[in-house]
Amino acid sequence: MGRKPLDIEKIIIDLVTNDDPLVKKALAKKIRNLAYKKGIYPSSIHQLYIARGKGEFAGFTVPAINLRSMTYDLARAIFRVAKRNNAGAFIFEIARSEMGYTAQPPVEYTSAILAAAIKENFSGPVFIQGDHFQVNAKKFGENPEKELEALKALIEESVEAGFYNIDIDSSTVVDLTKTDIKKQQRSNYEVCAKLTQFMRQIQPRGLEISVGGEIGEVGSKNSTPEDLRAFMEGYKERLRKGYDGISKISVQTGTSHGGVVLPDGTIAQVKLDFETLKTLSEVARKEYGLAGAVQHGASTLPQEAFHKFPECETAEVHLATEFQNMIYESAHFPQELKRRMYEWLNINAASEKKEAETEEQFFYKTRKKALGPFKKDIMGLPSETREAIAGEIEQRFDFLFKQLNAVQNKEIVDKFVTLKRVISRKRKDGPAVQHDGEGAD
Repeated sequence: MGRKPLDIEKIIIDLVTNDDPLVKKALAKKIRNLAYKKGIYPSSIHQLYIARGKGEFAGFTVPAINLRSMTYDLARAIFRVAKRNNAGAFIFEIARSEMGYTAQPPVEYTSAILAAAIKENFSGPVFIQGDHFQVNAKKFGENPEKELEALKALIEESVEAGFYNIDIDSSTVVDLTKTDIKKQQRSNYEVCAKLTQFMRQIQPRGLEISVGGEIGEVGSKNSTPEDLRAFMEGYKERLRKGYDGISKISVQTGTSHGGVVLPDGTIAQVKLDFETLKTLSEVARKEYGLAGAVQHGASTLPQEAFHKFPECETAEVHLATEFQNMIYESAHFPQELKRRMYEWLNINAASEKKEAETEEQFFYKTRKKALGPFKKDIMGLPSETREAIAGEIEQRFDFLFKQLNAVQNKEIVDKFVTLKRVISRKRKDGPAVQHDGEGAD
Protein backbone atom coordinates (compact mmCIF):
# COMPACT_ATOMS: atom_id res chain seq x y z
CA MET A 1 0.00 0.00 0.00
CA GLY A 2 1.42 3.40 -0.98
CA ARG A 3 1.44 6.38 1.30
CA LYS A 4 -1.77 8.43 1.20
CA PRO A 5 -1.15 11.75 -0.62
CA LEU A 6 -1.27 14.89 1.50
CA ASP A 7 -4.52 16.83 1.39
CA ILE A 8 -3.04 20.30 0.89
CA GLU A 9 -6.40 22.04 1.33
CA LYS A 10 -6.96 20.41 4.71
CA ILE A 11 -3.45 21.38 5.81
CA ILE A 12 -3.88 25.04 4.93
CA ILE A 13 -7.34 25.23 6.51
CA ASP A 14 -5.88 23.69 9.69
CA LEU A 15 -3.04 26.23 9.61
CA VAL A 16 -5.29 29.25 9.06
CA THR A 17 -7.81 28.27 11.73
CA ASN A 18 -5.28 27.22 14.39
CA ASP A 19 -4.19 29.90 16.87
CA ASP A 20 -1.12 28.07 18.17
CA PRO A 21 2.04 29.64 16.60
CA LEU A 22 3.97 26.36 16.97
CA VAL A 23 1.28 24.40 15.13
CA LYS A 24 1.22 27.04 12.39
CA LYS A 25 5.00 26.81 12.07
CA ALA A 26 4.97 23.00 11.85
CA LEU A 27 2.26 22.98 9.18
CA ALA A 28 4.06 25.77 7.30
CA LYS A 29 7.24 23.69 7.20
CA LYS A 30 5.28 20.76 5.78
CA ILE A 31 3.79 22.97 3.04
CA ARG A 32 7.13 24.56 2.18
CA ASN A 33 8.93 21.23 1.92
CA LEU A 34 6.21 19.91 -0.39
CA ALA A 35 6.42 23.09 -2.47
CA TYR A 36 10.15 22.59 -3.02
CA LYS A 37 9.53 19.00 -4.08
CA LYS A 38 7.02 20.29 -6.65
CA GLY A 39 9.50 22.83 -8.05
CA ILE A 40 7.88 25.83 -6.32
CA TYR A 41 10.35 28.34 -4.88
CA PRO A 42 9.72 31.51 -2.86
CA SER A 43 11.95 33.92 -4.79
CA SER A 44 13.27 37.45 -5.13
CA ILE A 45 12.39 39.58 -8.15
CA HIS A 46 15.55 41.69 -7.63
CA GLN A 47 17.60 40.36 -10.55
CA LEU A 48 14.66 40.66 -12.94
CA TYR A 49 14.24 44.30 -11.95
CA ILE A 50 17.95 45.03 -12.25
CA ALA A 51 17.84 43.57 -15.78
CA ARG A 52 14.93 45.87 -16.59
CA GLY A 53 16.92 48.81 -15.26
CA LYS A 54 19.69 47.88 -17.71
CA GLY A 55 17.21 47.88 -20.60
CA GLU A 56 17.36 44.12 -21.21
CA PHE A 57 13.56 43.95 -21.57
CA ALA A 58 10.54 46.24 -21.33
CA GLY A 59 6.86 46.50 -22.14
CA PHE A 60 4.95 45.08 -19.17
CA THR A 61 3.94 46.11 -15.66
CA VAL A 62 4.16 43.61 -12.80
CA PRO A 63 0.87 43.24 -10.85
CA ALA A 64 1.42 43.15 -7.08
CA ILE A 65 -1.76 41.88 -5.45
CA ASN A 66 -2.70 42.24 -1.79
CA LEU A 67 -4.91 39.37 -0.62
CA ARG A 68 -6.75 40.40 2.54
CA SER A 69 -9.15 37.47 2.70
CA MET A 70 -9.71 34.08 1.05
CA THR A 71 -5.96 34.16 0.40
CA TYR A 72 -5.63 30.49 -0.53
CA ASP A 73 -8.63 30.54 -2.88
CA LEU A 74 -7.71 33.81 -4.60
CA ALA A 75 -4.07 32.74 -4.94
CA ARG A 76 -5.30 29.60 -6.70
CA ALA A 77 -7.22 31.83 -9.12
CA ILE A 78 -4.10 33.93 -9.78
CA PHE A 79 -1.99 30.84 -10.48
CA ARG A 80 -4.64 29.61 -12.91
CA VAL A 81 -4.55 32.96 -14.72
CA ALA A 82 -0.74 32.87 -14.81
CA LYS A 83 -0.66 29.37 -16.28
CA ARG A 84 -3.22 30.23 -18.97
CA ASN A 85 -1.29 33.34 -19.96
CA ASN A 86 2.26 31.97 -19.61
CA ALA A 87 2.91 34.67 -17.01
CA GLY A 88 5.86 34.57 -14.64
CA ALA A 89 6.14 38.09 -13.20
CA PHE A 90 3.41 38.65 -10.60
CA ILE A 91 3.63 39.34 -6.88
CA PHE A 92 1.59 38.33 -3.84
CA GLU A 93 1.90 40.97 -1.14
CA ILE A 94 0.57 42.07 2.21
CA ALA A 95 1.19 45.30 4.09
CA ARG A 96 2.33 45.77 7.67
CA SER A 97 -1.10 47.11 8.60
CA GLU A 98 -2.96 44.35 6.71
CA MET A 99 -1.18 41.64 8.67
CA GLY A 100 -2.80 43.10 11.76
CA TYR A 101 -6.39 43.72 10.72
CA THR A 102 -6.66 40.58 8.56
CA ALA A 103 -4.91 38.39 11.19
CA GLN A 104 -2.45 37.02 8.63
CA PRO A 105 1.09 36.76 10.04
CA PRO A 106 3.87 36.22 7.47
CA VAL A 107 4.14 32.47 8.03
CA GLU A 108 0.40 32.04 7.36
CA TYR A 109 0.38 34.26 4.29
CA THR A 110 3.33 32.48 2.67
CA SER A 111 1.81 29.09 3.45
CA ALA A 112 -1.51 29.99 1.83
CA ILE A 113 0.27 31.14 -1.35
CA LEU A 114 2.47 28.05 -1.56
CA ALA A 115 -0.46 25.73 -0.83
CA ALA A 116 -2.36 27.38 -3.69
CA ALA A 117 0.61 26.86 -6.03
CA ILE A 118 0.75 23.19 -5.06
CA LYS A 119 -2.99 22.75 -5.59
CA GLU A 120 -2.81 24.33 -9.07
CA ASN A 121 0.32 22.38 -10.12
CA PHE A 122 2.26 25.60 -10.64
CA SER A 123 6.05 25.45 -10.73
CA GLY A 124 8.80 28.07 -10.74
CA PRO A 125 9.49 31.21 -8.72
CA VAL A 126 6.79 32.65 -6.45
CA PHE A 127 7.25 36.27 -5.43
CA ILE A 128 5.90 37.10 -1.97
CA GLN A 129 6.28 40.69 -0.85
CA GLY A 130 6.02 42.78 2.28
CA ASP A 131 4.11 45.86 1.12
CA HIS A 132 4.25 49.18 2.96
CA PHE A 133 6.61 48.16 5.74
CA GLN A 134 5.85 51.62 6.92
CA VAL A 135 7.43 53.90 9.48
CA ASN A 136 4.84 55.23 11.92
CA ALA A 137 5.64 58.96 11.84
CA LYS A 138 4.33 59.68 15.34
CA LYS A 139 6.23 56.80 16.94
CA PHE A 140 9.34 57.68 14.94
CA GLY A 141 9.15 61.24 16.21
CA GLU A 142 8.89 60.05 19.81
CA ASN A 143 11.56 57.33 19.63
CA PRO A 144 13.22 56.68 16.24
CA GLU A 145 15.29 53.69 17.32
CA LYS A 146 12.35 51.91 18.92
CA GLU A 147 10.27 52.28 15.75
CA LEU A 148 13.15 51.03 13.59
CA GLU A 149 13.64 48.02 15.88
CA ALA A 150 9.96 47.15 15.48
CA LEU A 151 10.36 47.27 11.69
CA LYS A 152 13.52 45.16 11.85
CA ALA A 153 11.68 42.54 13.90
CA LEU A 154 8.88 42.46 11.30
CA ILE A 155 11.40 42.23 8.45
CA GLU A 156 13.21 39.34 10.13
CA GLU A 157 9.96 37.48 10.79
CA SER A 158 8.88 38.02 7.19
CA VAL A 159 12.19 36.95 5.62
CA GLU A 160 12.15 33.82 7.76
CA ALA A 161 8.68 33.08 6.35
CA GLY A 162 9.79 33.46 2.72
CA PHE A 163 9.17 37.14 1.97
CA TYR A 164 12.12 37.86 -0.30
CA ASN A 165 10.66 41.12 -1.59
CA ILE A 166 10.08 44.01 0.81
CA ASP A 167 8.91 47.57 0.19
CA ILE A 168 10.15 50.04 2.78
CA ASP A 169 7.83 53.00 3.22
CA SER A 170 9.65 55.73 5.11
CA SER A 171 7.97 58.43 3.01
CA THR A 172 5.86 59.14 6.11
CA VAL A 173 8.85 60.98 7.64
CA VAL A 174 9.42 63.31 4.66
CA ASP A 175 9.45 66.84 6.11
CA LEU A 176 7.71 69.22 3.73
CA THR A 177 8.27 72.17 6.09
CA LYS A 178 11.87 72.27 4.87
CA THR A 179 12.54 74.42 1.80
CA ASP A 180 15.46 72.34 0.53
CA ILE A 181 14.23 69.17 -1.24
CA LYS A 182 17.12 66.99 -0.06
CA LYS A 183 16.50 68.09 3.52
CA GLN A 184 12.81 67.20 3.05
CA GLN A 185 13.83 63.67 2.06
CA ARG A 186 16.65 63.25 4.58
CA SER A 187 14.91 61.10 7.21
CA ASN A 188 13.29 59.10 4.40
CA TYR A 189 16.52 58.11 2.66
CA GLU A 190 18.43 57.58 5.90
CA VAL A 191 15.81 55.16 7.25
CA CYS A 192 15.53 53.38 3.90
CA ALA A 193 19.32 52.93 3.75
CA LYS A 194 19.46 51.58 7.32
CA LEU A 195 16.71 49.04 6.69
CA THR A 196 18.23 48.01 3.35
CA GLN A 197 21.51 47.30 5.11
CA PHE A 198 19.70 45.28 7.76
CA MET A 199 18.06 43.15 5.06
CA ARG A 200 21.38 42.57 3.31
CA GLN A 201 22.80 41.32 6.62
CA ILE A 202 20.02 38.82 7.33
CA GLN A 203 19.08 37.67 3.81
CA PRO A 204 19.61 33.99 2.95
CA ARG A 205 22.97 33.14 1.45
CA GLY A 206 22.95 33.36 -2.34
CA LEU A 207 19.69 35.33 -2.47
CA GLU A 208 19.41 39.11 -2.89
CA ILE A 209 16.18 40.44 -1.39
CA SER A 210 14.30 42.84 -3.66
CA VAL A 211 13.95 46.15 -1.81
CA GLY A 212 11.69 49.03 -2.78
CA GLY A 213 11.77 52.62 -1.54
CA GLU A 214 9.12 55.34 -1.57
CA ILE A 215 9.42 59.09 -2.08
CA GLY A 216 5.81 60.28 -1.84
CA GLU A 217 3.18 59.20 0.66
CA VAL A 218 0.14 58.01 -1.27
CA GLY A 219 -2.68 60.54 -1.02
CA SER A 220 -0.24 63.42 -0.56
CA LYS A 221 1.29 65.78 -3.15
CA ASN A 222 2.46 64.34 -6.45
CA SER A 223 6.11 63.31 -6.68
CA THR A 224 8.60 65.13 -8.88
CA PRO A 225 11.89 64.19 -10.58
CA GLU A 226 13.59 66.52 -8.07
CA ASP A 227 12.11 64.49 -5.17
CA LEU A 228 13.36 61.27 -6.75
CA ARG A 229 16.87 62.61 -7.37
CA ALA A 230 17.15 64.07 -3.86
CA PHE A 231 16.10 60.77 -2.33
CA MET A 232 18.39 58.64 -4.50
CA GLU A 233 21.47 60.83 -4.05
CA GLY A 234 21.07 60.82 -0.27
CA TYR A 235 20.26 57.10 -0.24
CA LYS A 236 23.37 56.22 -2.23
CA GLU A 237 25.52 58.34 0.11
CA ARG A 238 24.12 56.58 3.18
CA LEU A 239 24.10 52.99 1.87
CA ARG A 240 27.14 50.97 2.83
CA LYS A 241 29.53 50.39 -0.07
CA GLY A 242 29.30 46.95 -1.64
CA TYR A 243 25.59 46.54 -0.82
CA ASP A 244 22.94 46.34 -3.51
CA GLY A 245 20.35 49.07 -3.08
CA ILE A 246 16.69 49.35 -4.00
CA SER A 247 15.49 48.15 -7.40
CA LYS A 248 12.27 50.23 -7.68
CA ILE A 249 10.75 53.39 -6.27
CA SER A 250 7.13 54.06 -5.25
CA VAL A 251 5.77 57.48 -6.18
CA GLN A 252 2.62 59.54 -5.76
CA THR A 253 0.71 60.50 -8.91
CA GLY A 254 -2.81 61.28 -7.68
CA THR A 255 -4.25 58.10 -6.17
CA SER A 256 -5.27 57.30 -2.60
CA HIS A 257 -5.42 54.00 -0.74
CA GLY A 258 -8.78 52.32 -1.22
CA GLY A 259 -10.11 55.17 -3.35
CA VAL A 260 -12.37 58.00 -2.20
CA VAL A 261 -15.86 56.79 -1.34
CA LEU A 262 -18.84 59.05 -2.06
CA PRO A 263 -21.95 59.31 0.19
CA ASP A 264 -23.83 56.72 -1.88
CA GLY A 265 -21.01 54.20 -1.51
CA THR A 266 -19.61 54.57 -5.03
CA ILE A 267 -15.96 55.47 -5.69
CA ALA A 268 -14.94 58.89 -6.95
CA GLN A 269 -13.15 59.03 -10.30
CA VAL A 270 -9.44 59.65 -9.90
CA LYS A 271 -7.33 61.67 -12.30
CA LEU A 272 -3.99 59.90 -12.30
CA ASP A 273 -1.03 61.80 -13.73
CA PHE A 274 0.39 59.28 -16.19
CA GLU A 275 2.85 61.80 -17.61
CA THR A 276 4.46 62.16 -14.17
CA LEU A 277 4.54 58.38 -13.81
CA LYS A 278 6.23 58.02 -17.20
CA THR A 279 8.81 60.70 -16.41
CA LEU A 280 9.66 59.28 -12.99
CA SER A 281 10.01 55.74 -14.38
CA GLU A 282 12.39 57.05 -17.03
CA VAL A 283 14.51 58.96 -14.51
CA ALA A 284 14.60 55.90 -12.21
CA ARG A 285 15.85 53.65 -15.02
CA LYS A 286 18.20 55.91 -16.95
CA GLU A 287 19.82 57.73 -14.03
CA TYR A 288 19.80 55.09 -11.29
CA GLY A 289 19.41 51.68 -12.96
CA LEU A 290 16.11 50.89 -11.21
CA ALA A 291 13.28 48.94 -12.83
CA GLY A 292 11.16 52.08 -12.74
CA ALA A 293 8.39 53.65 -10.69
CA VAL A 294 5.75 51.79 -8.68
CA GLN A 295 2.10 52.89 -8.61
CA HIS A 296 0.09 52.33 -5.41
CA GLY A 297 -3.64 52.62 -4.81
CA ALA A 298 -4.61 51.50 -8.31
CA SER A 299 -7.22 48.77 -7.92
CA THR A 300 -10.18 51.18 -7.85
CA LEU A 301 -9.15 53.05 -11.01
CA PRO A 302 -11.48 52.85 -14.03
CA GLN A 303 -10.95 49.91 -16.39
CA GLU A 304 -9.71 52.07 -19.24
CA ALA A 305 -6.73 53.27 -17.15
CA PHE A 306 -4.83 50.02 -16.77
CA HIS A 307 -3.40 49.66 -20.28
CA LYS A 308 -1.61 52.97 -19.74
CA PHE A 309 0.71 51.53 -17.09
CA PRO A 310 2.81 49.41 -19.48
CA GLU A 311 2.68 52.23 -22.03
CA CYS A 312 4.34 54.44 -19.39
CA GLU A 313 6.81 51.64 -18.58
CA THR A 314 5.59 51.50 -14.98
CA ALA A 315 7.58 48.79 -13.22
CA GLU A 316 4.90 47.59 -10.79
CA VAL A 317 1.33 48.40 -9.81
CA HIS A 318 -0.27 47.58 -6.44
CA LEU A 319 -3.83 46.27 -6.32
CA ALA A 320 -5.87 45.49 -3.20
CA THR A 321 -9.16 47.09 -2.27
CA GLU A 322 -11.15 46.06 -5.34
CA PHE A 323 -10.71 42.35 -4.57
CA GLN A 324 -11.87 42.85 -0.98
CA ASN A 325 -14.89 44.73 -2.33
CA MET A 326 -15.67 41.92 -4.78
CA ILE A 327 -15.70 39.39 -1.93
CA TYR A 328 -18.15 41.45 0.12
CA GLU A 329 -20.39 42.23 -2.85
CA SER A 330 -20.43 38.76 -4.38
CA ALA A 331 -23.87 37.18 -4.67
CA HIS A 332 -22.22 34.02 -3.29
CA PHE A 333 -21.01 35.68 -0.07
CA PRO A 334 -23.49 34.72 2.68
CA GLN A 335 -25.64 37.71 3.65
CA GLU A 336 -25.97 36.43 7.21
CA LEU A 337 -22.19 36.46 7.61
CA LYS A 338 -21.95 39.93 6.10
CA ARG A 339 -24.66 41.14 8.49
CA ARG A 340 -22.72 39.80 11.49
CA MET A 341 -19.51 41.45 10.24
CA TYR A 342 -21.26 44.81 9.85
CA GLU A 343 -22.81 44.47 13.33
CA TRP A 344 -19.31 43.86 14.69
CA LEU A 345 -18.09 47.03 12.95
CA ASN A 346 -20.95 49.08 14.41
CA ILE A 347 -19.66 48.18 17.87
CA ASN A 348 -15.92 47.84 17.43
CA ALA A 349 -15.27 50.59 14.87
CA ALA A 350 -17.88 53.06 16.15
CA SER A 351 -15.21 55.59 17.12
CA GLU A 352 -14.18 55.90 13.45
CA LYS A 353 -17.58 57.10 12.28
CA LYS A 354 -17.62 60.80 11.38
CA GLU A 355 -20.67 62.98 11.94
CA ALA A 356 -21.31 63.79 8.28
CA GLU A 357 -20.56 60.27 7.07
CA THR A 358 -23.24 58.04 5.57
CA GLU A 359 -23.61 54.40 6.60
CA GLU A 360 -22.27 53.35 3.17
CA GLN A 361 -19.14 55.45 3.62
CA PHE A 362 -18.58 54.13 7.14
CA PHE A 363 -18.82 50.46 6.17
CA TYR A 364 -16.75 50.91 3.01
CA LYS A 365 -13.99 52.58 5.02
CA THR A 366 -13.96 50.16 7.96
CA ARG A 367 -15.06 46.75 6.66
CA LYS A 368 -11.49 45.63 5.98
CA LYS A 369 -11.09 45.51 9.77
CA ALA A 370 -13.72 42.77 10.12
CA LEU A 371 -11.72 40.37 7.94
CA GLY A 372 -9.42 39.28 10.77
CA PRO A 373 -12.07 38.68 13.44
CA PHE A 374 -14.16 36.69 10.92
CA LYS A 375 -11.25 34.97 9.15
CA LYS A 376 -12.21 31.51 10.42
CA ASP A 377 -15.86 32.00 9.41
CA ILE A 378 -14.80 32.91 5.86
CA MET A 379 -12.29 30.07 5.59
CA GLY A 380 -14.97 27.75 6.99
CA LEU A 381 -17.41 28.48 4.16
CA PRO A 382 -18.15 25.46 1.93
CA SER A 383 -15.43 24.99 -0.69
CA GLU A 384 -17.98 25.44 -3.50
CA THR A 385 -18.92 28.87 -2.06
CA ARG A 386 -15.30 30.01 -1.82
CA GLU A 387 -14.58 28.68 -5.31
CA ALA A 388 -17.59 30.51 -6.76
CA ILE A 389 -16.43 33.83 -5.26
CA ALA A 390 -12.85 33.21 -6.41
CA GLY A 391 -14.13 32.34 -9.89
CA GLU A 392 -15.73 35.78 -10.21
CA ILE A 393 -12.56 37.53 -9.10
CA GLU A 394 -10.45 35.31 -11.38
CA GLN A 395 -12.02 37.08 -14.35
CA ARG A 396 -10.80 40.40 -12.97
CA PHE A 397 -7.29 39.00 -12.44
CA ASP A 398 -7.27 37.83 -16.05
CA PHE A 399 -8.36 41.27 -17.27
CA LEU A 400 -5.66 43.01 -15.24
CA PHE A 401 -2.86 40.67 -16.34
CA LYS A 402 -3.78 41.34 -19.96
CA GLN A 403 -4.19 45.10 -19.55
CA LEU A 404 -0.81 45.31 -17.84
CA ASN A 405 0.67 43.15 -20.61
CA ALA A 406 1.90 40.86 -17.83
CA VAL A 407 1.50 37.82 -20.09
CA GLN A 408 3.82 35.64 -22.14
CA ASN A 409 6.78 36.65 -19.97
CA LYS A 410 7.61 33.42 -18.14
CA GLU A 411 10.70 32.87 -20.28
CA ILE A 412 12.03 36.32 -19.36
CA VAL A 413 11.50 35.57 -15.67
CA ASP A 414 13.18 32.16 -15.95
CA LYS A 415 16.16 33.79 -17.66
CA PHE A 416 16.91 36.22 -14.84
CA VAL A 417 15.50 34.66 -11.65
CA THR A 418 17.57 31.95 -9.97
CA LEU A 419 15.65 29.32 -8.04
CA LYS A 420 17.18 28.64 -4.65
CA ARG A 421 16.10 26.40 -1.84
CA VAL A 422 16.55 28.30 1.40
CA ILE A 423 17.52 26.56 4.61
CA SER A 424 15.80 28.20 7.56
CA ARG A 425 18.16 30.21 9.72
CA LYS A 426 18.26 29.50 13.42
CA ARG A 427 17.14 32.49 15.40
CA LYS A 428 16.08 33.23 18.92
CA ASP A 429 12.37 33.25 19.55
CA GLY A 430 11.33 36.75 20.47
CA PRO A 431 8.10 38.45 21.43
CA ALA A 432 5.27 38.48 18.93
CA VAL A 433 5.60 41.28 16.42
CA GLN A 434 2.84 43.87 16.42
CA HIS A 435 1.87 44.69 12.85
CA ASP A 436 0.59 48.23 12.76
CA GLY A 437 0.94 51.19 10.43
CA GLU A 438 -1.19 52.93 7.86
CA GLY A 439 -3.51 51.44 5.25
CA ALA A 440 -2.57 49.63 2.09
CA ASP A 441 -3.86 50.08 -1.44
